[in-house]
Amino acid sequence: MNTKHIGIVACSAEGAALCYRTICVEGEEMIGRQAHPEITMHTHSLSEYMLHIETGDWRGVANLMLCSANKLTKAGADFAICPDNTIHQAFDLVKEKSPIPWLHIAEEVAVEAKHRGYYYLGILGTSYLMESRVYPNKLARVGIKSRIPKVKQREQINSIIFTELVRGILSSNTREYLCKIIAEFKQYECDAVVLGCTELPLLISQKDSPLPVLDSTRILARAALKKSINNNH
Repeated sequence: MNTKHIGIVACSAEGAALCYRTICVEGEEMIGRQAHPEITMHTHSLSEYMLHIETGDWRGVANLMLCSANKLTKAGADFAICPDNTIHQAFDLVKEKSPIPWLHIAEEVAVEAKHRGYYYLGILGTSYLMESRVYPNKLARVGIKSRIPKVKQREQINSIIFTELVRGILSSNTREYLCKIIAEFKQYECDAVVLGCTELPLLISQKDSPLPVLDSTRILARAALKKSINNNH
């Protein structure tokens, strides 16, 4: 089968690895035995990204993403994905200069949420992501409302992501804490939760969550697979 070459612009290792593995594993189900599209991944050091993220320098973030996109293009990638929700705040700056097209992670989640009939989503992720317009803007376009945790909860979730999850540390106490926040979303009549940090699905699965889960990492990976195979997504 003639498939499109997928380029992965990675940021944090654990989430990027999950995205890569999902494409490889689920590619077999869609294409055939031991098959998946050609994939190339490039990542700058997370520390380089954080220097710009922590100062709100989204142009600097965009430049790193574009550098990766240029290298992926030279490697033959036909389009790019980024399995990192936070740095999608720089997406518009990237899209206008990128040599190849991109899929937008929040847009793919919005499509999936609409398909499943959800109308009010709780958003979990880094504080940078939760306090941004990345998800509210994309969800609003398909008529879906969104909600984020309280300030102190956002601070704690952010700390968990950067001290535990990006290092592959998966704690049952952390899982319990996050599920309590998801339960609060349910009290506010949210009908699903977006795992808007690409490492969160490593810790929280559907069986753990008090609400239906929208796994942004795997949703993006599946969208990339469909685009690669069908080239009409």
